Amino acid sequence: MSRHPEVKWAQRVDKVYLTVLLPDAKNAKVNLEPEGVFTFSASAGAGDLLYELKLNLFDKVDVEESKINIGVRSIFCILEKAEKVWWKRLLREDGKAPHFIKVDWDKWVDEDEDNGANDLDLGGMDFSKFGGMGGMGGMPPGMGGMGGMGGMGGMGDDAMGDDFEDSDDEDQEVSKSDKNLEGGAKAEEEHGGASGEKKEAAASI
Repeated sequence: MSRHPEVKWAQRVDKVYLTVLLPDAKNAKVNLEPEGVFTFSASAGAGDLLYELKLNLFDKVDVEESKINIGVRSIFCILEKAEKVWWKRLLREDGKAPHFIKVDWDKWVDEDEDNGANDLDLGGMDFSKFGGMGGMGGMPPGMGGMGGMGGMGGMGDDAMGDDFEDSDDEDQEVSKSDKNLEGGAKAEEEHGGASGEKKEAAASI
């Protein structure tokens, strides 16, 4: 017998935010159909209990533009509405929503306060597109960007190399100036100036 995970939802005029709360979910399978049918299944817990979900959403959605992020504690979805209209409720069915579906007050905005701006802080989440998921196979979301980090190390090495080259030039300039000072001190000594003090000063620099 399967169980229902807790679901939180919020909306804007053009999208629905759907969060399935299921920590350490295994073998998560998520599907979204243009007619607005959202299905989810995964196992979780010490006994690998099966959790399943089927939601008949209030209206149609744009599957290609909808996004999903599978995290450690939850599955977060941004469902793009097919029509930019405010939904009366999450589900198509009349009546009270099931007990496991709750309003996500952290993301909720009232209709008269919705200005169409993307005001939600997503905390740097990496999303996969529903339209190109291919049954959730392949590399988990969030892992694809790691390859780019290797190049940054190389960039840093190059930059350090430039710094070292600059510092070599500076050393050469300093050594030249030392020679000039020494040369000046010798010239003054030859011309009978205050040779002792000037020579010591040049040496100390």
